[in-house]
Amino acid sequence: MHSQQRSNVQMSRHGYGTPGSGQQMRRPGTFAGQQPHVHRPQPPPIPRKKRYADKCIHPKIRELEPDAENYMALLASEQKLDSTLSRKKLDMQEALKRPSKVKKRLRIYISHTFIEEKQPEKENEEATLPMWELRVEGRLLDEQTAPPVKLDKEMYGPDQHLVEWHRTPQTNETDGFQVKRAGDRPVKCRILLLLDNHPAKFKLHPRLAKVLGIAAETRPKIIEALWQYIKTHGLQDPQERDIINCDTFLSQCFGVQRMRFMEVPNKLHQLLQQIDPLEFNHVIQRPKDGQEQVSTCYDIDVEMEDPVKQYMAAFVHNPGFTNDLQILDQKCYDIIEQINELKTRRDFYARFYIEPTHFIEGWLMSQNSDLKTMNDLNGDMEAERHAEAYAGHDTQEGVQRYMFQKVNQKRLELEQSLGVRSS
Repeated sequence: MHSQQRSNVQMSRHGYGTPGSGQQMRRPGTFAGQQPHVHRPQPPPIPRKKRYADKCIHPKIRELEPDAENYMALLASEQKLDSTLSRKKLDMQEALKRPSKVKKRLRIYISHTFIEEKQPEKENEEATLPMWELRVEGRLLDEQTAPPVKLDKEMYGPDQHLVEWHRTPQTNETDGFQVKRAGDRPVKCRILLLLDNHPAKFKLHPRLAKVLGIAAETRPKIIEALWQYIKTHGLQDPQERDIINCDTFLSQCFGVQRMRFMEVPNKLHQLLQQIDPLEFNHVIQRPKDGQEQVSTCYDIDVEMEDPVKQYMAAFVHNPGFTNDLQILDQKCYDIIEQINELKTRRDFYARFYIEPTHFIEGWLMSQNSDLKTMNDLNGDMEAERHAEAYAGHDTQEGVQRYMFQKVNQKRLELEQSLGVRSS
């Protein structure tokens, strides 16, 4: 029974005899049981993510070339530097999320000059009236918007006593402005400068300012101070955590006994006002004898965005640095890959040089194994190449069974053609 199964396996593997019923013709150049190869478009390979080990030199290469240790030392230093840069980059990103202000001094110069009356010297010349010129200059004037100058209303009337500038995103940067008017009498003017804070600052209602202890601040800072007051005095409802139980002072500010957290921004908006502008009173009058210009200087402490944040943002969001590093890393990967490929070739020829016979035998066995894997074949192909593989008892029994099946097949075909029914 076992010999029959083994013979059938051998018969199906070797494919003895001529093609008959139940057997398929095979194409020349193909093995039995092998399907014709169909070329199908292969999807593009997914690039493998590079690792730190891909930039390391093989230990055997380091033994052959002592200078490779210097490269490994640089690689270790680069890894530490990359770790430090990544940590610093994360710190910068966190710092950019937080508002950072620095205090600077805004120096404002207010000056005025007079232009004397000029009589015409010739017939075609026109006379010029006496005029004065008011100049307001500052080093940090780009932080200002809408600086109006109010002159004496009784002297210049209700329509021309107000001079006002409004800054827009298209307004060019400037460090000062000037006002010219006709006149030779002393003029009282009031200069109002409104600082353009980023983010915007608001003045709190007097009651709320007294409760929180701040007079003017940005909206996030005001909400933060309010939340700190709620936590300090335990005003959060223990059962419903989104409810605030207002105390006497908050009830006077918001006008309710209980409110939800989501209602705080709307109620707080009613208690915020625009901050008061900076006011300067200046008297325009004729300078004394020998004095050409009268000027007054004011120093004001203002908060500005930290200029370091601009450099930090440029470093974090600049893709040029990252692209340059990626290009250099790719060059390192390519060079190490070439070195490893040359090492593989060297090892190949070195083994052939040391033991040519064993190397060729092992190489042929490896190629044979690869060929069987590619063609999906089984069995020992090297043994089947020799005649001794077919001199065993199993081969003779397989031949006899094959001949017996062929004789029965021919007999059945002959009986069918003659119309003879076998009993």
